[in-house]
Amino acid sequence: MSKQRDQIWAGIDAGKGHHWAAAVDDTGATLWSRKIDNDESAILTAIGEILALADQVTWAVDISGTASALLLALLAAHGQKPVYVPGRIVNRMSGAYRGEAKTDARDAYVIAETARARRDFETIDVPAQLAADLALLTAHRSDLVADRVRMINRLRDVLTGIFPALERAFDYSAHRGSLVLLTGYQTPASLRRRGRARLTAWLANRGVRGADAVAATALDAAGAQHTVLPGEEIAAQIAADLAAQVLALDDRLKGIDKQIKAVFHAHPQAEIIESLPGIGPILGAEFVVAAGDLSAYRDAGHLASAAGLVPVPRDSGRRTGNLHRPKRYSRRLRRVFYLSAQTSIIKDGPNRDFYLKKRGEGLKHVQAIIALARRRVSVLWALLRDNRAFAPDHAAQAA
Repeated sequence: MSKQRDQIWAGIDAGKGHHWAAAVDDTGATLWSRKIDNDESAILTAIGEILALADQVTWAVDISGTASALLLALLAAHGQKPVYVPGRIVNRMSGAYRGEAKTDARDAYVIAETARARRDFETIDVPAQLAADLALLTAHRSDLVADRVRMINRLRDVLTGIFPALERAFDYSAHRGSLVLLTGYQTPASLRRRGRARLTAWLANRGVRGADAVAATALDAAGAQHTVLPGEEIAAQIAADLAAQVLALDDRLKGIDKQIKAVFHAHPQAEIIESLPGIGPILGAEFVVAAGDLSAYRDAGHLASAAGLVPVPRDSGRRTGNLHRPKRYSRRLRRVFYLSAQTSIIKDGPNRDFYLKKRGEGLKHVQAIIALARRRVSVLWALLRDNRAFAPDHAAQAA
């Protein structure tokens, strides 16, 4: 029987179909290395065998997404808290070990060795039910938005090939009436045959606001083109189908937004997060998902660093004071603070005043927005820490 050790490190190269786990001791010797199917019974067996090797096991994985969801949940059920080793670091660390082979077993060994050498990796916490629901809903919403953008671009490309004047006439990404128009009329000849009065009535019956203005714009475009281009009939069918799909996606997005709002408002600090100007239920849900457990951040500066809002020095020799944008940060968290800062400067208030102050100091628009976003991180951190809603200083706002 092998001697049980005090501590070992287990690295897991996670995948959708299977994982590969490798355990090493304090000398870097491999104690256990095996392929594990992404199945509950197989994972439980591997966890039991690795836990039997030592009194304390430090787990490390390179994926914290859906591929490792079952693995992370089972580790949490056994009281284990794995750390996250980014794949970029694993790739760089591979060059420090002998050989050039790229296998799952070697990657698992490198992950374990990296966790043994470095003790500053963040712990992966299995999200609570509310956070997990928001993560799924926001990810699904992002996919739908991406599909909508792709369809709009395809629609504009098709229209340019048969009716460029109509393609230029509307902003199809924001004008619902133009999409409704395309479900019935896509060519200059069909619009001219319909006429303004009947086209206005047709649009109004389908709930289009400003139906007369939409009809007038479309007929002006139709009057500018009398040439029938090749492939017009098929392209018209494709444009109508794409417009209908975009309208259907808009309805689905409205339903998703309502669901996200309902789930987000169940969060105990949702009212505090929403009280900060520029943050609504969608960005608030994104913040809850991206930030995770706020207890993992020591202070507001740590949270701002995670969002990529704190410059990092790149000094060498006599060259000092060189501050650059960080490369390793949460893009999703940065997006939340950046977009909310942009929204907050629309109305008068302390956010707009701070933005104008930075512009007056010579900063460009993006630089001023980033400075405002960094300031808002400290404000939101203080609000969540003190468990109170945002209340701007009335005297400062009046000034």
